[in-house]
Amino acid sequence: MKALVVYSGGLDTTVCIPALREIGFDAISTVTVDVGQPQADIASAARRASLLGADHHLIDAKQEFASEYCSAAIAFNADYFGYPLSTAIARPLIAKKAAQAALSHGPFDAIVHGCTGKGNDQFRIEFGLRLHAPGIPIRALIREKNWTRSEEIAYAEKVGAPIEQSKTKIWSIDENLWGRSIEGGQLEDPNYEPPEEIFQWTKSPQNAPDQPLECTIHFDSGMPVALDDKKMNPLEIITFANRIAGENGIGRIDIMEDRMIGLKVRENYECPGAVLLISAHRALESLVTAAHERRFKAVVDAEWADLVYRGLWGDPLFEDLSAFCASIQKRVTGSVKMKLYKGSLTVLGRTSPNALYSEADASFDDNTFDQSAMTGMVQTHGMASLLYARLKQKK
Repeated sequence: MKALVVYSGGLDTTVCIPALREIGFDAISTVTVDVGQPQADIASAARRASLLGADHHLIDAKQEFASEYCSAAIAFNADYFGYPLSTAIARPLIAKKAAQAALSHGPFDAIVHGCTGKGNDQFRIEFGLRLHAPGIPIRALIREKNWTRSEEIAYAEKVGAPIEQSKTKIWSIDENLWGRSIEGGQLEDPNYEPPEEIFQWTKSPQNAPDQPLECTIHFDSGMPVALDDKKMNPLEIITFANRIAGENGIGRIDIMEDRMIGLKVRENYECPGAVLLISAHRALESLVTAAHERRFKAVVDAEWADLVYRGLWGDPLFEDLSAFCASIQKRVTGSVKMKLYKGSLTVLGRTSPNALYSEADASFDDNTFDQSAMTGMVQTHGMASLLYARLKQKK
């Protein structure tokens, strides 16, 4: 039998390879989708797959991830209870590319992933595989065997599978262009202070530069196109934003996250570039949208984030929300000046040719706006509420 493993090179997917052989799969291929992982991890995945006798494939999807997925996250001000969806938005693309590989290099008797039965990725990956490669059976060996992480490590040691984790250093790291997640071990305790060693992208506020950094982000139709005066493509600007924001202590996130299966878990993330770019985008969007648009856009953003968290990239509602967002983004053109300083992020100014703002009308030192015209409007404000209050007083 022939299997394709959606392969990260980490513990979960590495132990799948010998486990597959034990249940009768004699021809195993692996596919790694590059969405911005460290090159050392990409090379390590190829090396481990080779050591385990798998036929390895690498797909470079960084540009597509930046221009279609991360850019969408910016347009929707991506936020799931404080989390910019860094891991979640990568999974649909990984599943899509893995499905394409299965169709190109098959036929396969199964597509295999390393997701556990406790996490969200099992939903995201399997939905994407069924969407793009319907009919190919899906196996999830970690879930099927009900393995704990310690049991996976013990099995890897038993069969000689190459892994980095140990029973004393058990962090589980997931990294892509849009962010980095760290979980496992003592981090599962909501009352445990994360050690500085888990952070790689961000400096602590104490160690960040003593001088603030000011930068200007330029947007065209909702997409960042330049930082200060340097034009960049999406991949370049996200990479640069990660560097400058992380250097100034921006983007550490520690939240209690409600997973899809109902578990409440503690999650740690580093998303410096995402936090910087989304904050700037939100500031510019507030300048060019009417009040009722802003209220509705916030609802749309929240609905989109929930769909993406669940991995439903391509759901009918997803397409509807995207159409509305695209209409709004046509006006989100302009510049936002930001100040980064020891973990804090401040909007210093914003400008746009599409601004719904009149300085003459808004200024307290200008008589362009006839204030006396407001008398009748103010007198009728809240009339229903006043009538309700009088009725309550009579009871």
